Amino acid sequence: MEEVKMLGEFFFSQVLGKVIVDKQERVIGRVRDMAIRWDSMYPRVTGIKYAKDVQKHIDINHISDWDKKRLHLNTSVTADHLHPLQDDEIYVGKWLLDKQIIDLKGSKLVRVNDIKLAWIECGESRDMVLVAVDIGLRGLMRRIGMEFLVRNHPQNLVGWQYIRPLETKTANLRLRLEQSEIKEMHPADLADIIEDLDRNWRNELIANLDAKTTADALAEAEVDTRVEVITSMDSERASKILAEMPVDEAADILGELTEEKSSELLGLMPHEDAEDVRELMEYPENTAGALMTPEFIAFAAGMTAEETINRLRELAPSAETIYYLYVVDENGVLKGVLSLRDLIVAPPDTRLEAIMRTRVVSVNRYDDERRVLETVDKYALLAVPVVDEKQVLLGIITVDDVIDTLLPDRSGLSNFADFMTRRRLRRRKP
Repeated sequence: MEEVKMLGEFFFSQVLGKVIVDKQERVIGRVRDMAIRWDSMYPRVTGIKYAKDVQKHIDINHISDWDKKRLHLNTSVTADHLHPLQDDEIYVGKWLLDKQIIDLKGSKLVRVNDIKLAWIECGESRDMVLVAVDIGLRGLMRRIGMEFLVRNHPQNLVGWQYIRPLETKTANLRLRLEQSEIKEMHPADLADIIEDLDRNWRNELIANLDAKTTADALAEAEVDTRVEVITSMDSERASKILAEMPVDEAADILGELTEEKSSELLGLMPHEDAEDVRELMEYPENTAGALMTPEFIAFAAGMTAEETINRLRELAPSAETIYYLYVVDENGVLKGVLSLRDLIVAPPDTRLEAIMRTRVVSVNRYDDERRVLETVDKYALLAVPVVDEKQVLLGIITVDDVIDTLLPDRSGLSNFADFMTRRRLRRRKP
C-alpha cells in the first residue's frame, strides 16, 4: 500500500475570493466555490468555480500553486478546460458553509463556520481533500479576517468522518443518513438535535429514521416538539411511531391533539396498544393515573426464583423497568415487591412469597403529582406502583417520569434538587 503524504493544510475561507490567473498571468476570475466528489471517506475537490454566474469550474489538475494573493494555473484556459457540475459532484461552499450538521462524535447539532482542506500525495497522484469542518469561534472570525483576535482560543474542528450534513445535496445526490450511526446515538442526544432543528430539516431527518428510533427520541423530547413532529407527518406513520412509544408518552401526545385527530390515530394503532392509551387518557390531568405506565412486570407469589428469572427474560424487553418486581394474587391485588437483586441471589427453588416484602409503598391512581413526588423522595424509590381502591396494581411511575412531568423544561432540575434537599433537612430536624 502506497504511503499517503500530507503536503499542506488550509481553510476554505483563506482561498475564497482569491484571484485566478492562467499560464500567461491573465486574470480568469476569482475562487467562488469548489466542486467536490464524495466517493470515499474524505471528499475530493474536483474543480474550482471561478465566476458567480457561470455554473462551470476549472479542473483541479490545472492548478499549479497559489500564493497569498493568487491561484496560478498551469495552462491557458479555454472552453475545453471548463466542466459543468456532474451528477456526483456538489459545490461545497454552497452546500455546507453556514449550514447545520450532525456531529456524531459530540452527538449534537452544530453550525459550519469554515472548512479545512489538505493537499495529499499518494504515489504519482496529488489530491485536495476535505478533512474537517470548523464549528468554533476561530472559524467565524477567520471568515471576517479577524482571527488574530482569538489566536489563543482553541480550534474546534470536527473530522469529516464524524459529520452528517442535513441538507439535500445539489444535483442528483441525495442525503444519505447512516441508519446504524444514528441508532447508536443516545435517544436524549437525538432528541436534542431534533429540538434544535427548524421544521424543514427536522422533518427530513425524521423521514430517514425508522419508527423505533424516532419513538425512542421523541420520548426524550419536549411535549411541544413531540406534538409538532407527530402532526407534521401522515397519520399512518404517526400511528406506527406512537405504537412504538411507551404507553404513557403516547397518551401525553394524543392528549394534546384535537379529539378528531386523536381518534384517527388511535384507530390506526394496534388494538391492544390503543386500548392501553385510551385507559390512561381517561384519568384527570395531574393525577398518578395519567402519569403511570401499564408496562410493568408482576408475578404470582407461588412462583420460584428460577421460574421467575426464566419468565423475566421473556417479559423484560416490553417492561418500563425491571428494578422492582411486583407480586400479585389471582385478582391482580398487590401483595409484595422484591428487587432484581433479591431475585438473583435467592436459591433457585425459593418461592417469591418467601423473599418478597409485604409492606409495599404505593400511590392511588387519583393522587396528585405532588403526592407522587413526595412518595418517591421519602422512600428513595426508582419507581412507585399505582393501585386502585381495592389495591389492584394498575401501573407504575418511574422517577424519570416524575421529573419530566413536574419539570418539563429540564432547566428546573435545580428546583427539584432544592425540593429534595429541603425535605431531607426537615426530616433530620429533632
